[in-house]
Amino acid sequence: MKRTTLTMMMALALTTTAASANDWKDGAKDAWIDGKAETTLLLNGNLNSFDINTDVENGMVTLTGKVTTDVDKALAEELIENLDGVTKVDNQLTVMATDKQAGANDNSGLKDAKIATVVKTRLLFESEVSGSAIDVDAKNGVVTLQGEVESDAEKDLAIAIAKNTDDVSRVIDKLQVAQ
Repeated sequence: MKRTTLTMMMALALTTTAASANDWKDGAKDAWIDGKAETTLLLNGNLNSFDINTDVENGMVTLTGKVTTDVDKALAEELIENLDGVTKVDNQLTVMATDKQAGANDNSGLKDAKIATVVKTRLLFESEVSGSAIDVDAKNGVVTLQGEVESDAEKDLAIAIAKNTDDVSRVIDKLQVAQ
């Protein structure tokens, strides 16, 4: 009887430990996604990331706060839903002005802003590329890379990352290899 009770208690302790470890792992993954989402919003020059809050639970990102236009709201959602690990975006952002007030009726600007942000983010997350030294501009799906890199291999990798980004039609290489 004593042995059965001891066995049951050990099984319960192991099960609880395994469940706690799983909860910790899920929490760490959500924290990682939240960090990537905050960084992506911060790096986008078209959004005021200080007015946008992100909360992540089981891979679902909830956006709250305020933006100036409907285009900004759509841009924030598009940027976040393209991050690895994000399963869904619940966009609860409040639009503070109408599109007419902000003069933002053109979706090509949204698409170019998204392209530039996605390319820049991928360059920053790639450990073999000094992404902070590379400027990324996008216009009508054409990405221009400008800045200084350490080697030809780094230059080629940066160009490949840009070319392999959705909606990029062409890459203009203005990167210089450091002497």
